[in-house]
Amino acid sequence: MILKFLRLAKIIRIAIKYGIDEIAISGLSVPRTARLIDTLIFWRDISAPRGERLRKALEELGPIFVKFGQVLSTRRDLMPFDIAEELAHLQDRVPSFDPDLAIAQIKKSLGSHPDQLFASFERVPVASASIAQVHFAVLKDGREVAVKVLRPGMKEVIDDDVALMQIAAGWLEALWADGKRLKAKEVVGEFDKYLHDELDLMREAANGSQLRRNFADSDLLMVPEMHWDYCSSSVIVMERMQGIPISQLDKLREAGVDLGKLSRDGVTIFFTQVFRDGFFHADMHPGNILVSTAPATLGRYIALDFGIVGTLNDFDKDYLSQNFLAFFRRDYKRVAEAHIESGWAPKDTRVDELEAAVRACCEPIFDRPLKDISFGQVLLRLFQTSRRFNVEVQPQLVLLQKTLLNIEGLGRQLDPDLDLWKTAKPYLERWMSEQVGWRGLIEKLKAEAPRYSHIFPQLPRLAHQALTRAGEPNHSDEMLQALLTEQRRTNRLLRTIVYFSAGLFSGVVVAQLLLRFYFKA
Repeated sequence: MILKFLRLAKIIRIAIKYGIDEIAISGLSVPRTARLIDTLIFWRDISAPRGERLRKALEELGPIFVKFGQVLSTRRDLMPFDIAEELAHLQDRVPSFDPDLAIAQIKKSLGSHPDQLFASFERVPVASASIAQVHFAVLKDGREVAVKVLRPGMKEVIDDDVALMQIAAGWLEALWADGKRLKAKEVVGEFDKYLHDELDLMREAANGSQLRRNFADSDLLMVPEMHWDYCSSSVIVMERMQGIPISQLDKLREAGVDLGKLSRDGVTIFFTQVFRDGFFHADMHPGNILVSTAPATLGRYIALDFGIVGTLNDFDKDYLSQNFLAFFRRDYKRVAEAHIESGWAPKDTRVDELEAAVRACCEPIFDRPLKDISFGQVLLRLFQTSRRFNVEVQPQLVLLQKTLLNIEGLGRQLDPDLDLWKTAKPYLERWMSEQVGWRGLIEKLKAEAPRYSHIFPQLPRLAHQALTRAGEPNHSDEMLQALLTEQRRTNRLLRTIVYFSAGLFSGVVVAQLLLRFYFKA
């Protein structure tokens, strides 16, 4: 407990040291407090630009706060330009740690000194982030690689900061009327999980391998290959990727990259990951993205750093697609119904009242060209509206919301005229078609075919066993219930096949009759 209070005291001290109380963001400032602190404390210097002071404060506070700054840096449509520019340095220019510590980590994890493992190893890191830093090297067979090494002592630092966040979340839920609805403790718990996942670099390597496999045939995204013989929980070695950081717009233009297409491709990649794969890169800030300039792959995205990924099940994807499409069409009644059907809003919520509230929230925003609409602003207005109806925040979608905001901020930076809605709509409609249309029916029949090919031959035996044991004393009817459940599933499947076949047959007959009538006429 003493250590927690010391950490809290350090946070307050750093905030005062860098004049965070004086920095105005989005019109918020406390000048009276700033003047009072300036009068009482003589050792702080706030002469540096506000963006620089905020960046240095976040760096000194540690990895969780650096992550927060990385997210802020992508929201150039919401953040003042000078602050966003300065926070962009957090993406890949966090102060590095001693190369000797990196070498010691490699030796401990892989069992040999880098001089023995590699043909060459660059002591000076090429990039340093909040969790790890990267060194370039060359394998003995000549392949160029990037070596990612975990920062020493990270687990203890994160544990301390997350403990403070849990205390703050408890206060929030106890003292604020909306605290319980926001599920602050659960949100912090999710954040804690993802941060600790980042500490296991072997998990990151597996995530990267999965993403590479998902986009193996894509001409939009490239993912480095992992060299598994050189991977451990604190060191991973991957293919070295050549490209220009996506934040260096002038260099991209000079290389002949179409920034408008690049912006649209980023949105396409995101929605493909979400609605096709249910597996998405959830840390898409500019420090983790390169753009290929090789002639064969010019303008293709290169993804790096796979420590944080998100997953969605079919229920989440269905809910999201219905809501997004309803927003596109201004079908606010469907938005309200989806919230109630999913259980996010209480079952006794009146659809018409929630619909009216959503309409009042969104209509002022949609009264502008779609390309000028910020999805972040829509989420903010909906969040404010949801308080009245006790709509619960879903922790499992926090990562998705964060990533979507990152993608929007990055896309608008590349192309101020980006129409996020227009780019995303075809993918949402395709998902809905695959779920409720004929393609969806065919795919589900294909998926269920192996299951039923295994169950059908067993049905007579299962029926005989169930009927034989039904009269036995104290006999559980679990098998009979399972059989009945399978029979009901089979009946539904057969009815679907019959209806589909009948509809198809009727369509063919009608078409033939029309053709005959036409030719006779």
